[in-house]
Amino acid sequence: MYSLLQKASRWLSTYTSWFIIAVALLTYLVPVLFTWVHGATQSLILGFIMLTMGLTLTMQDMKVLAARPWDILIGTCAQFTLMPVIAWSLTVGVGYLGITVPKPVIVGIILVGCCPGGVSSNIMSYLCRGDVAFSVGMTTVSTLLAPVVTPLLVLWLAGEQVEVDALGMFLNILIVTLMPVTIGFFANLFLGNNERFKRAQAVMPAFSVLGLACIVGGVITAVHDKLLLEGFGFFLLVFAVVLAHNSLGYLTGYTVGRLFRFSKAKNRTISIEVGMQNAGLATVLASTFFVTTCPLAVIPCALSCAWHSISGTILATWFRNRDGEVAA
Repeated sequence: MYSLLQKASRWLSTYTSWFIIAVALLTYLVPVLFTWVHGATQSLILGFIMLTMGLTLTMQDMKVLAARPWDILIGTCAQFTLMPVIAWSLTVGVGYLGITVPKPVIVGIILVGCCPGGVSSNIMSYLCRGDVAFSVGMTTVSTLLAPVVTPLLVLWLAGEQVEVDALGMFLNILIVTLMPVTIGFFANLFLGNNERFKRAQAVMPAFSVLGLACIVGGVITAVHDKLLLEGFGFFLLVFAVVLAHNSLGYLTGYTVGRLFRFSKAKNRTISIEVGMQNAGLATVLASTFFVTTCPLAVIPCALSCAWHSISGTILATWFRNRDGEVAA
């Protein structure tokens, strides 16, 4: 049984993107599959995903944070400035050029842009031969700062578009991200040498991916009927904005690394860390705080969940293949 779980974990880790897409398409066709994923259940699932992240953190990771404060500071500042500004520019900013973007797209993309780095970015950094310790450091710090920074940025950038409950958002992020990560870290600290604990750790990625799939499925179930009413044109618009936001994040993140003369490995890592957001958190926040005032805001968040994993895999593969070309 355990060997089967290990194989499933490896398979889901390798094919995360395609699994999420398959679940999304299946849910769109059969929306009743995930009617149970909403409200507190959705928050609990995200909390479990963040717990799995905490279980991977070690004291060595904390030492990395202390030993490389300058790198982490640059990366985290890039994370919480570039992506929010790009999100605002693609939605609110283009309004000054006479281009009207629907409010759900504005709110959803700004919310994604203001969230911390995604957990899967660490995997992508490993795949592209990046600086994994730097990746873990950036993700950890941005997650620790998220309860304060994310609500304030959303209030600042989207406050004119929709009412923002910054205090409620702070408490929600605190409970579903910071607390599980902290619990996971201390569990790993005190039980890390226990063989049973190590065996459980080895299969956690499978449950983490399943949790993310449930969140995406729950969102699609919730907005299914509204999305049908909006039509295919609305979906294309959302995807175009998600694609631009994500791609510009990768590009500007890499540019920051070049400006500060980072190594090739660190350039790749900061590119992926900046471009890949914790869209699962954005999805939960959108469905919790904007469900009545702007219900379709969850669509850009849910689409970002799937697309960031796909694009991150593509970019990591491209970076790795470039090493082969140079060697040849």
